[in-house]
Amino acid sequence: MKIGQALKMALKSILGNKGRSALTMLGIIIGIASVMTIVSVINGANEKSMEMMAAMGTNKITVDANYNNGQDVFQDLYDFCQQLSDYVDGVTPNSQFSATVVYGTKNSSKMGGDNGMSYMGGGMAVVTDGSGGGGGSQNTEMPPTLYFGSDQYSVCNNFQIEKGRDLSLLDVKGYKQVCVLGARAAQTFFNYTDPVGREMQVNGLPYTVVGVYKEKDPDSQWSMDNIIVFPYTVCRTLAPDTQMSEFSVKAKSADAAVEATSRIIGFLTGLMGQNFEKGYFSVQSENQWQQSSNDYATMMSLVMGGIAAISLLVGGIGIMNIMLVTVTERTREIGIRRAIGAERSSIVTQFLIEAAMICGIGGIIGILIGTLGSRIAGKLLMQMDIWPSLNITLGAFALSVALGILFGIYPAAKASKLQPVEALRAE
Repeated sequence: MKIGQALKMALKSILGNKGRSALTMLGIIIGIASVMTIVSVINGANEKSMEMMAAMGTNKITVDANYNNGQDVFQDLYDFCQQLSDYVDGVTPNSQFSATVVYGTKNSSKMGGDNGMSYMGGGMAVVTDGSGGGGGSQNTEMPPTLYFGSDQYSVCNNFQIEKGRDLSLLDVKGYKQVCVLGARAAQTFFNYTDPVGREMQVNGLPYTVVGVYKEKDPDSQWSMDNIIVFPYTVCRTLAPDTQMSEFSVKAKSADAAVEATSRIIGFLTGLMGQNFEKGYFSVQSENQWQQSSNDYATMMSLVMGGIAAISLLVGGIGIMNIMLVTVTERTREIGIRRAIGAERSSIVTQFLIEAAMICGIGGIIGILIGTLGSRIAGKLLMQMDIWPSLNITLGAFALSVALGILFGIYPAAKASKLQPVEALRAE
């Protein structure tokens, strides 16, 4: 039997029993749509996470360290990292703090309870518009996060200057009352006015804006552009109760990050003692976090996809059942074909093509529903556009066809083994 003839016969059989064929496809449709939606959403979330990590900077090493006596460890870490110039591009504190920031009618203060906003990491300031009398109208902008940083803060966190200049070593060593704004913080306080050179009141003290970073996270509600960075040496003036224990080190490459991590661990072990007698520290490479995130996403895709694939198994069993019924209904047809010389292989081919076509059509419908489901889930859960990748789409179609062939083998083999005489006598 020619393949084209087998395809026509399979299509005629499917169209001749539309209701039964649709119900048979249902399990495949649900299974393919579920698997595609789940895997696409998990992959999309992981890609978004990777994009955010890339925006914050690759090859970063996160250091958490402090002495038991409350002394800051950063100067020791800074001096040591300057000796690792072959492996390290920069090092900075990454500590958040709370303060009241005022410019003109804009006033940031601890008003999270008044407007329903909560504080993040202790470094948030709530922005309100003080105009309009006693009540004032509240700005819908999210409050900026305040950071202490070194002259290498932008290097470590993948920021670039758009206006003015960055924090300098002289600012740090001179305890200068200056700051650099993220793009969204600049918009919140200054709208379209150039902030560079203007003074903001921070806890009642004047701080001059010396620069503005380029925007790199325009879509996120809690934007990494919504920041204000101050020299870490003014910590005792602005936030005397803040202990700087979180630091970021930027390595030159992934290999350099491995070497730098090892050397920093050795250095801090010498400072804190083998059994942490003088203090505590932990060192973690962001590359390890990225790998862990990828591994976790892969595991979740396998687990959730496996759960959804159970419906594919049920659908496959349904295919086998319907094909067995089809074999019974067409026993006389099979007997006639065998009596006039049809080979067993042609009978097997005919029924396998029919099973594969049923599953293939169901797979195409499932792919369309799964694509729509991925789009809807992406918008509702993560406010992002998610399209199933070409590999997932092709894999889903191939899987549906393979299921048809796999679960059609037994009915096809049974049909091919029918004896012509017995088949012709069937009612």
